[in-house]
Parts: sequence; structure tokens; C-alpha cells
Amino acid sequence: MSLKDEMKPQRNILHDYGMYIAFVVIVVFFSIATKGLFISSRNIGNLVNAMSYIAVMAVGMTLVIVIRHIDLSVGFLAGTLGAVAAISLKYWQLPVGLTIPIVLALGIIAGLVTAFLVARMNIPAFVATLAGWLFYHGLLQLVTRKTGTIIINDPIFNAFGNGFIPDIKGIMFLPDVHKVTLLLGLLGILLFIRSEIINRRDTKAYNFGVIPMNMFIAKLVFFSIIIAGITWVLAGYKGLSWSAVVVLLVVFLYYYITTKTVIGRHIFAVGGNPEAAQLNGISVKKITYLVFGSMGFLTAISGILYASWLRSATTIAGTGMELDAIAAAFVGGVAVSGGVGKVTGSILGALVMASLTNGMNLLGWDISIQYIVRALVLAGAVIFDVATRKRRT
Repeated sequence: MSLKDEMKPQRNILHDYGMYIAFVVIVVFFSIATKGLFISSRNIGNLVNAMSYIAVMAVGMTLVIVIRHIDLSVGFLAGTLGAVAAISLKYWQLPVGLTIPIVLALGIIAGLVTAFLVARMNIPAFVATLAGWLFYHGLLQLVTRKTGTIIINDPIFNAFGNGFIPDIKGIMFLPDVHKVTLLLGLLGILLFIRSEIINRRDTKAYNFGVIPMNMFIAKLVFFSIIIAGITWVLAGYKGLSWSAVVVLLVVFLYYYITTKTVIGRHIFAVGGNPEAAQLNGISVKKITYLVFGSMGFLTAISGILYASWLRSATTIAGTGMELDAIAAAFVGGVAVSGGVGKVTGSILGALVMASLTNGMNLLGWDISIQYIVRALVLAGAVIFDVATRKRRT
């Protein structure tokens, strides 16, 4: 093995975990600048709730970009589906248990329609989803024309965006701390360490390069501290919110699909080289249907979380949401050229962008400056990705 080959695992550290380091820097900066207000339990809890719908959408957008497409329609689609949920609950008097499946089904159908235009009609995804953007924008205006803002009073539905998981009562130990959240955080750390050890073992079994043991241990300690810190802060307010639980379930599900299943390998194969994937028996059209259908499904979840968080559906719901999801995906490390991306990266990207917005709002920065800073962060993330990827080849 050459010296260059031996150095590749170390180089991967900078590419794979550079944005995590940047996130820590952002947190430290705003914590100091706001004199601790940024990392207060209440602010972090509200930040997690506010970024949940973008995080869910960013997961789906990551897979869409991985297969070399884009989806501009998801913002107003989420707004429209949120309005459907509100109408269903308030005017149709349907229960939550029926409303949510209806909204999810409509989201999947919308995604499959986009996939049909892209895969079957060979319309570029940019054009097909731009048409969808216009269509859902008009549809949202149409369904809310008579009602305007629709207030949602259903407590179960609103709990998805504002509620918190219950705590264990009757335990005097740490009375002001949410014990269930602490236990879940500890479980998360143990599962993370176990997963990393297994991945390292499997990587070595296939004679692929791994980082040195001291760097591996440092990685485990670094991420364990981050998880523990976030858990402790959340436990100091009301604990883990239901919206955060939804995000975690989506991440676990899609992480498993993309890393442990044949479908996941086919998605990345199509993104890496569609022609070669087709020649190897992978149906590019089926993968396109699957990914866009999944995007519609996650958009429906995002629309539900957004409407639940606001406790209402508005005529402008979803405005710019697709751009936030695209930005989160790119900041999270998805390759501009497709074929490369991580579900966990999209969540990090959503957290980075939400933290920037939240921190700048706390400091009272002008909205124009906020847009410029977010633009610079997005451009910097893409430049960083391209530069470090070139170094790896």
C-alpha cells in the first residue's frame, strides 16, 4: 500500500466531519455572543421544533439530489397538504387517525406524479417540479381562498409540533430534569458507539482502510459529548419533543434503507452512474419512482409538522421551504454531481442552517445580513465539499 493510500482515511476525516466541527464553532460563537441564551434549554427546545419540518424534507431532498435530480415543488406541496390536514380536521370533522394517512397518501401520489413526468415523459426534473411549484402554489391559494388562515384546535394533531414526550413521575432524583430524555440520550450514545465499532470491524474485514485507533476513539468521544450535551440541554426544559421523535424515526429508517439494504445501494448506484446501473440490471425508472414517491411521503410529514407547529394552515405556508431543504442537503454534504450523500448529513445541514437563523435573530441582526450569511455558509459548504473530494481522488 502506498503512502497516498494510507493517508486516505485521515483525509476522509476532514471531508466527512468538517461540517460537524463547523457546527460546534457556530454553537460556541452564538453561545458567547448571546451570553448563554443560545444554548438555554428553552431556546434549544424551540429550535429543534422549528427545524424539524425542514430536517424531514431535507432527508428526502438528499436522495433526490443523489440520483441527480431536484424537486422545487415540495415547499408549496407541504403547505397544501398541511391545509388539507387542517380542512380535514376542522371542516370534515375527521379524526387525526384518519387525517394523517390521507395526507401521507396524497403526498406519495404527488411524488409519483412527479416521477412519472421525469422517468416516463423524460421531462427534466427542474422543469417538472417548477411546474409543480406553480401548481401547488395555485392549489394552496384555491383551497384557502374562502377560509383564509385555518386555525387547528385538535390537541392531538398540535402535539406533533408542540408537544413533548412524558416523563417518569414520582422519582425525586434530578427533579428539574427530564429523566426519559436523559435515558434516551444515553441509549443513543450506546447505539452510536456500537454502530461505529461494527462498521469499523466490517470495513477492516473487507481490507478497506480505516482511521487509526486513536483517531477512532477521539471520534467516538467527540460525538458522544455532542449527543450528551444536546440531551442534557433538552432535558433541562421539557425534554424531547414529539417532532424531534418524528425526525429521529425518519433518520433511523432512511439510514437503515440507504446503508443496509439493496434498494439503498441501487439508489447510490443510479446516482453514481445511471447508464452503468441500467446495464447492471438496475431499473433507473423504478428507482426514480421510489425516490420521488419517498420525497412526497416525507413532504407530507413535513407539512403535518409545519401545520402542527403553527397550529394553523395559511395561504403562504411552505414559501421558501424547498430552498431551505436544498440548502440543508448541500450543507450536509450531498454531492452536487449526485451519487454521494448521507441522511445524517442532511439533518446536520438543517441544524446548521436553523442554528444560524436562530442565533442571528437572537442577536437582532438585520434580515438582509442574515440572508448574506446563510448564502456564504451554503457556498462555503459546497466549495469545501468539492475541494476535499478532489483531494481524496
